[in-house]
Amino acid sequence: MTNKEIILTPEGVMKLEQELIHLKTVRRREVAQRIKQALAFGDLSENSEYDEAKNEQAFIEGRIVSLENMLKNAKIIDDEDIETDVVSIGCTVKLLDVEFDEIIEYTIVGSAEANPSKNKISNESPVGRALIGKRVDEEVAVNVPDGVIRFKILEIKK
Repeated sequence: MTNKEIILTPEGVMKLEQELIHLKTVRRREVAQRIKQALAFGDLSENSEYDEAKNEQAFIEGRIVSLENMLKNAKIIDDEDIETDVVSIGCTVKLLDVEFDEIIEYTIVGSAEANPSKNKISNESPVGRALIGKRVDEEVAVNVPDGVIRFKILEIKK
């Protein structure tokens, strides 16, 4: 597994730690119980419950390793590190979509925390990359599969 630095906000660290604890304490026990029950059914060669439980166990163990690695290599962005004179990781940016005259707000986060449905975009995404380092009143053009989106930065806040 790679030792790439993972950029996280304190909120992101907390969510990953909670998920890790849940996987280790609750999910592991549940899957172990399912495996035990499936073993009681006998013949494992045609035991789909056993196969499903073992696959889920492998997924959970893989996720645990992944989360532990992310937390081990985390660089935490504190509020003091967040700049508001330029777009940086951890800040929230209010943008004007120039073409559609719509206002959009994005929070720039590391890739591990990205959640576009909650307007949390990665600093590594095309929009995130284009915004990093820009200032209020600057216009940014972002190449996307459908063409080019133009944004005007209206506000940068923590």
